[in-house]
Amino acid sequence: MPLNKLWVLAFRDLGRNRRRTFLTMTAVALGLALLMVMNSFIAGMLEDSLQNSIKLRTGHLQLRAPSYDEDERSLQWRDLLLNPETLADQANALPAVKAATPVLWANGILATINDSAGLQVYGIDPLSPVYEPVRESMTAGAFIAPDDRSGVLIGEPLAKMLGLQVGSNVSLTIVDAEGQADEGVFTVAGLFATGIPTYDESAVLMPLSKAQALTNTPRRASAIVFLLNDQDAAVEVGAAFGDLGLQVLTWEDLNQLLIQTVQTGMAFYYLLDMIVILIVAVIIANTLLMSVFERIREMGILSALGMKGRQLMQMMLLEAASLGLAGIAIGLMLGLAVVAYLATVGIDFGSDVASSGGDMIALSSTIYARFVPDVYAGLSLATLLIILVAALYPAWYAARLEPVAALRES
Repeated sequence: MPLNKLWVLAFRDLGRNRRRTFLTMTAVALGLALLMVMNSFIAGMLEDSLQNSIKLRTGHLQLRAPSYDEDERSLQWRDLLLNPETLADQANALPAVKAATPVLWANGILATINDSAGLQVYGIDPLSPVYEPVRESMTAGAFIAPDDRSGVLIGEPLAKMLGLQVGSNVSLTIVDAEGQADEGVFTVAGLFATGIPTYDESAVLMPLSKAQALTNTPRRASAIVFLLNDQDAAVEVGAAFGDLGLQVLTWEDLNQLLIQTVQTGMAFYYLLDMIVILIVAVIIANTLLMSVFERIREMGILSALGMKGRQLMQMMLLEAASLGLAGIAIGLMLGLAVVAYLATVGIDFGSDVASSGGDMIALSSTIYARFVPDVYAGLSLATLLIILVAALYPAWYAARLEPVAALRES
């Protein structure tokens, strides 16, 4: 019997019990849509964390002294870059570099009369485009100027926690390059809220020259931070500085912990995907098996009229393929609609959930889904293949029915 006639028979068989067919297709559609939304949301969360880290902390590329250890944030002169402005000017001359600027990092304690908080001090060039995200997120006061000797910027959440506002005086204590505690009194010049709680609650920004004076590190910086026009060019740009004997770290190197966490976590998400797909496959197998039991007499007649077991098996597989393809089509439409909504509106989890990721995972308070067409294609194909595999048993059962026995059982 030609394949097109088998397809017609399979399609008619699905129409006999329309309620069961509809519910089975709905199960496939909802299962696929759920997987699409879940994977899109996870992809959005991971991409959000990575881009936030690049934008506010690591940049796409960094140059550091060979002995500098980020975990210690050393202020020893041997661990810092000397005359970093020269390196920054050299970097800014490259066409692939959007901006490059020196930064000095230090651990500090910000204190008021009633409270205190440990945080990271950033000595920055306020005119550099690297800090445009912070400038755009200002909620009160003014951004610091390069020659500001007493003003600092802090996050709005940190200010609320310490009871500060623009114009408040705070005490900042830092252990300088000689290992001595140095304290200075500063004025809160402005507040920012980037929407990244782990950054807004733990960063204080001041002009680079003032940070150098406070830490006793004249003409020195912890690193040169690059922003590139294309993050994929990080290795190529870094190669231009390979002969200087410095640490050249790309955004992948700088976010290695986050990337490894993502790779480890994806195994768990793949397991969830498989569980949902297998549940859908079991539903399909059950539907087809029930269909076989209801049509034993009919299949016996078809066998008696000359239809071979192989053709019966093909017909059952075509029924499974029809159910799967229809469910996948509906699931794709439903899933894309939900993903489009979440990509536009997002879900606000609040600062507490965003902070739970720790310092290395810079989650925003609001997470947006992200379109991942290759994942959707993979999920659709996997769903169809597993449905067909699950349909093999009902198809095999139908193919092995003996005509006389089938007529007798009916």
